[in-house]
Amino acid sequence: MGESTVRTVTARDLTSGRVLAHNTLWNLAASAASILIALFSVPILLRYLGIDRFGVVSLVWIIEGQFGIFDLGLSQALTKLVAEKLGTSRNKDIPPIFWSSLMIMAGMGVIGAVTLYTVSPWLVHSILKVPSTVQGETLTAFHLVAISLPAVISTAALRGLLAAYQRFDLLSLVRIPISFFSYLAPLVVLPFSRKLGPFIAVLVFSRLLSWMIHLILCLRAAPVLGMNITTREAPLALMFSFGGWMTVTNLLSPIMVNVDRLLIGVLLSVSSVAYYATPYEVVTKLWIIPSAIVGVLFPAFATALAENRARAELLYEKGVKYIFLALFPIVLCFVLLGRMGLALWLGPSLAEHCAPILRLLAIGVFANSLAQVPFWQIQAANRPDLAAKVHVVELPCYLLLFWYLTTKYGIEGAGIAWAVRATIDAVVMFWLSGGLLSESKGFNRQLLKISALAALVFLVSFWMNGNVMAVLYLVVVSTLFAIGAWSQYLSPIERQLVRNPLRLIAKLETETH
Repeated sequence: MGESTVRTVTARDLTSGRVLAHNTLWNLAASAASILIALFSVPILLRYLGIDRFGVVSLVWIIEGQFGIFDLGLSQALTKLVAEKLGTSRNKDIPPIFWSSLMIMAGMGVIGAVTLYTVSPWLVHSILKVPSTVQGETLTAFHLVAISLPAVISTAALRGLLAAYQRFDLLSLVRIPISFFSYLAPLVVLPFSRKLGPFIAVLVFSRLLSWMIHLILCLRAAPVLGMNITTREAPLALMFSFGGWMTVTNLLSPIMVNVDRLLIGVLLSVSSVAYYATPYEVVTKLWIIPSAIVGVLFPAFATALAENRARAELLYEKGVKYIFLALFPIVLCFVLLGRMGLALWLGPSLAEHCAPILRLLAIGVFANSLAQVPFWQIQAANRPDLAAKVHVVELPCYLLLFWYLTTKYGIEGAGIAWAVRATIDAVVMFWLSGGLLSESKGFNRQLLKISALAALVFLVSFWMNGNVMAVLYLVVVSTLFAIGAWSQYLSPIERQLVRNPLRLIAKLETETH
C-alpha cells in the first residue's frame, strides 16, 4: 500500500496550477497568522517581562535564526534533489537523501549546541550589555536554547522534504499552531513566574514538539521513507556542493539586507536608525507575498526542470507576473500616500523624516520581490554558484556605495543605496536566469519594458506635492494599470478567474495541464 501511495505522486501533480495556487494561499495564511499572533502577544510580553528580559527573548529569537546557518544549505539541497527525483519518478532514491540530510543536520545542530553552550558565559558577561540583574537568567536562557538547536536545525530538513512533496498545507497547519504555542503558551507562565528560565523552557518545548510533528508528517506524506531507513548511496558530493554555495548566499544576503541599520548607527546617529528602521519594518512586510509564491515555486521548478522545461518556463512567467500585479499598486500607494499614512500613525514630525525613506525602500522591495523568482529558478537549475558569486562581488560594492551616499546625503542616501542595490541585483538575476532558461528571454525583454514604465511612474510620484494631487495621480495610474493588466497582461482564463474567484483552483488546474 505504501509503495502505491508513493507512485501516485507525479510531476504533473506537483506542478499543477491547482496545487501551486492552493499552496500559495496556505503560505500566505500561515505568514499572516504568524504576524497577527506576534502583534497580539509582543506588547503583552513586553509589558510583563520588562524591557531587559524582553530584550533577552529577542536575542534568543535572533540566535535561533543565525544558527540556522549550521544546516549548511542542506535543507534547500534536500528540497531540490527530492523534487527532481519525484519529477523523474525515481522515488526509491529519496530515502538516502532524506536520512543523510537529517542526520548531518542533526549532527551540525549538536555542534551548534556545544558552541553556543560554551560561548554563552562570554556572550553574557563580556560581549552583550546584559544588566547584572538578569545575567543569571540570560545564561540559563542561552543554555536552554543551545539544547534545542539539534531539533531546530534538523527541522529544516523535515520542512524541506514536505516542501518537495508540495505539502505546504501540512507545513502551514503545523506552523500556525506552533506559532500560537510559541507566543501564547509563555503567557500562561507569566502569572506564576517572570523569570526567563520557565519562559524559554516553554519555547524550547515548542521546538521539540515541532520536530516530532514534522517527522510524523514526513513519514505519512512519503511512506517510502519508513520502508528504507538508509544513508547508503546518498549523493553527498552533490548535496554538499549545492549546500555550500547556498551557505555562501545565506551568509551574505542577510548582511546586505540588515547591515544598513548598523552602518547608519555608526555613520550618523541612533535617532537616524529609528527614522530609517520604522519605515523599513513597515514596507518589508510586503515580502510575505513573494515569499509565499517562491516558496512553492522552488520545488516546482526543480520538478519541472527535470521533467518538462516548458512547464518550468510557464511557472517562471506566472510567478513574476503575479508578484508584479500584486505589488505594483501596493508599492505605488506607499510611494504616493506614505507620508499621509505615517502622519496619521506616528505624527507629522516623525512622518517628515520617515516618508522619504519609505518611498525609496518600497521601490527597493518591489525590485527585490520580482528578483526572487529568477533567484530560485537559478537554484533549481542547479547553479547556486551563480547567485553566490554575484553576492560576493555585490557586497563590497554595496558597502562602498552605502558609505558614500549615507555620509553625503544622510538617511535618504542610505535609502537610495538600498534601492539601487536591490534594483541592480534584480537585473542581474533576470539576466542569469535568461541564460539558463533560454525560453524565458522573450518574456524578460517584455518585463524590462514594463518595469521601465513602472520606474517612470514611481519617479513621477516623487514630484506629486500635496495629498489631493497624489490621490488623483494614484487614481489615474491605478485605472490605467487595471485596464492594461486586464487587456494585455492577463490571459483569457485568468480574466475568467477574476470574474469568478471561487473557481480559481479548478481553472488554474486546467490552464497548466
